[in-house]
Amino acid sequence: MLLHWLRKIPGFKPAPNAGERGEQTAASWLVRERGVKVLARNWRNPRDRRDEIDLVCLDHEVLVFVEVKARVTGALVPGFYAVDARKKRVLRRTIKAYLAQLRVKPTTFRFDVVEVTLPNGPAAKSRPGLPLSSPVAPPDPEVLHFENVALFPKGFRA
Repeated sequence: MLLHWLRKIPGFKPAPNAGERGEQTAASWLVRERGVKVLARNWRNPRDRRDEIDLVCLDHEVLVFVEVKARVTGALVPGFYAVDARKKRVLRRTIKAYLAQLRVKPTTFRFDVVEVTLPNGPAAKSRPGLPLSSPVAPPDPEVLHFENVALFPKGFRA
């Protein structure tokens, strides 16, 4: 409730949560390292706003749907395994809705999972061998890209 009121203050922007930071990191990494173009972020199905695709990208001629899973260092379940059967059903439905609204259907498309491991703890940690008072930049997030993850049955056409 308080956040609702704070958002009305001009210039107020809440700090991004782990999911938003993970999506920002994944989008930047895909553009920089894989050369893809991000077409949409957090696309929601107009018929069911709960259905969401984290990133829709274009990799040359291939339309790429990306599910981003952000985790802190030492998480018990890796992000890749968090995309379970239930989540895949939701993603299939959402991707079908996205494809249905396109005027020109893509020749080919794929589904990727990007797992982002965010360093946990305060930004100013000390490392062994350094005095406690010397701040050090936190380690960069680790990005794992799982390309062309099975989502649709063989021979599926949009």
